[in-house]
Amino acid sequence: MNKDSKIYVAGHTGLVGSALTLTLKEKGYHNLILRTMQELDLTDQKAVDRFFAEQKPEYVLIAAAKVGGIVANNTLRADFIYVNLMIQSNMIHAAWKHGVKKLLFLGSTCIYPKNAPQPLKEDYLLTSELEFTNEPYAIAKIAGLKMCESFNLQYKTNFIAVMPTNLYGHGDNYNLEASHVLPALLRKFHLGKCLEDGNFEAVRKDLNRYPVEKIDGSSGKDSIVGILAGYGVRLNDQGKAEVGIWGTGSPLREFMNSKDMAEACVFIMENVDVKDIASIHTAGKNDPGYHPPHFLNIGTGEEISIKDLAYKIKALTGFSGEVVFDSSKPDGTMRKTTDTTALKGLGYKHRISLDQGVRRTYEEYLKYR
Repeated sequence: MNKDSKIYVAGHTGLVGSALTLTLKEKGYHNLILRTMQELDLTDQKAVDRFFAEQKPEYVLIAAAKVGGIVANNTLRADFIYVNLMIQSNMIHAAWKHGVKKLLFLGSTCIYPKNAPQPLKEDYLLTSELEFTNEPYAIAKIAGLKMCESFNLQYKTNFIAVMPTNLYGHGDNYNLEASHVLPALLRKFHLGKCLEDGNFEAVRKDLNRYPVEKIDGSSGKDSIVGILAGYGVRLNDQGKAEVGIWGTGSPLREFMNSKDMAEACVFIMENVDVKDIASIHTAGKNDPGYHPPHFLNIGTGEEISIKDLAYKIKALTGFSGEVVFDSSKPDGTMRKTTDTTALKGLGYKHRISLDQGVRRTYEEYLKYR
């Protein structure tokens, strides 16, 4: 890519897209094409095709997606598979049709089987069944990466799929109805600390910024207390604050700061082609029938239990109440850590530690209180 190349970042307002946009600008790319959902409906095939015909982007990064945590994935199953299939199918086809030089499709490590060996290697894709709670989203993302691969094989395109691990950071989603585990924990412990301190004004300010089920800071105190209790932030019978968390806390998860992820993606756009990915995956393989993956894991390769993460965030926020794990709720996949050998072999390694990243994220969160 050149600094004046026309680059379309789809989904630029979300966690992933905003990090990509910021990183591209920091590196001097100034000819970015950006559209909000209101300006361009990516589920509308005709609208997407018209946009590509008119704007003629040279490079495309697909960060647009319907995303959420375990609750949203398990309850909005039809929405997750339909919306994501439509977005990526429309965009990948239009990119081929209108001669895009290079495309980066962002998926998720939830594509891997529920009981795949650890750490997760790209070769483990489609080797057994998926985790049921996020199966629709995973199937959509598998379809996206296979679309990229299929267009590469049939039309010799340069469409690369990357599968980031769990992300957090600037621009994260703190909506308790649909957020991922790390931002949800940050917010819940922050609100727990506010209740613990008797600082209900801070609770109201928080809800004004991020309403929960239409309950905001202007709602009555009983309504606010009731809605927060439904998400595990409450005062117990002794009047002590506690934070409830789904599951046992035993699953192991890997977390990557969105800035690191964006740096990796831009590195790939600048330095890596599909042939390079195929070559590094094929290295050391003696099977002449081996078909190398056309995608890469993006992650840290480091893991932490949900329980340890919860107590880390508890300490960071200064919350001194009780943490209650609800074992009647699903844990999801018990372990999900990426093997980043291929990405490191191509020249990229993450830089931001979990402690550094979580602290920066919480400090940013507090700025908006």
